[in-house]
Amino acid sequence: MNRLDTPFEWKSLKLKNRIVMPPMCQYSVTAKDGAPNDWHFVHYVSRAVGGTGLVIMEMTDVEPDGRITDYDLGLWSDDHIPAFARVISAVKAHGAKIGIQIAHAGRKAQDAETPVAPSAIPAGPGMKTPRALTTDEVRAMVGKFGEAARRAVAAGVDTIELHGAHGYLIHQFHSPSSNRREDEYGRDLALFGVEIIREVKRVMPPDMPLILRISAVEYIDGGYDLDHALAIARRYRDAGVDIFHVSSGGDGPAGKRKPGNYPGYQVPFARAFRQELGVPVIAVGLLDDPALADATLANGDADLVAVGRGMLRDPYWAIHAIRDVVKGPSAEGIVPKPYGRAFR
Repeated sequence: MNRLDTPFEWKSLKLKNRIVMPPMCQYSVTAKDGAPNDWHFVHYVSRAVGGTGLVIMEMTDVEPDGRITDYDLGLWSDDHIPAFARVISAVKAHGAKIGIQIAHAGRKAQDAETPVAPSAIPAGPGMKTPRALTTDEVRAMVGKFGEAARRAVAAGVDTIELHGAHGYLIHQFHSPSSNRREDEYGRDLALFGVEIIREVKRVMPPDMPLILRISAVEYIDGGYDLDHALAIARRYRDAGVDIFHVSSGGDGPAGKRKPGNYPGYQVPFARAFRQELGVPVIAVGLLDDPALADATLANGDADLVAVGRGMLRDPYWAIHAIRDVVKGPSAEGIVPKPYGRAFR
């Protein structure tokens, strides 16, 4: 039976526990140059000090117009590598492993003069109408994901996550609601994602696992259901995805079907992916209660649990959670030595 403090190992990724800090945009690149700064350094390193097993840096984009806003991170230039390496090396020095979520916002790029997308369909009311990428531009975009992954590896990451959820570019391609193309990338909704996965795996060390975040269902009227997501995910698994980070929605304004937004509401999606695909999964979505997060693991619903808002409120969520539901008041073996007196 797995618990919050149970170690996890998959290929070269060896985690001291099963607690993940998921990627959460900080919108804090004040220089608008894509490079992490002191805010990002403190933000991520403090969660490593706080006992997190795996830290996944926020959505990091493959080109300037791929950002949600100009205040987002990017890896479109080798010049970014040193700033990322500074954060990554410090996180690892404090006992956590770290990855970067690589992405492109597509039609949800708010600060792009003209966003790009599979088809010229806006993300919702008041959103810009994107320009449909040409077939050659789609192929070039695949290469941009590969180049960003190469830079992430050069910066020292332990894993890479691709963002295929929440209505961003990979999601836009595999969704029938946003992809109305007539070329091969419209006839095969998984093709864009599959080509990105293969390109990214080509530049990753062979024993480094690849994570992909995916929306298990869409909430817009006419959006896809779990069966569609599982069919797409099978293609992605076969192309090289090792671990799925299972979320939902983000595709546009919710219609008749609404997200649950209660503790653990996405856990059944994670369980379905785990059962159907036979690969490790990360559960996410209002798992801030340590007992609920621990039960998600103990019940076999997921292999890892991601805690977002809880970690924004408490950088030491992992220490406190393991102490509260597993170790007891002393939290022996998980508290940094300089803080030990507070737990005696």
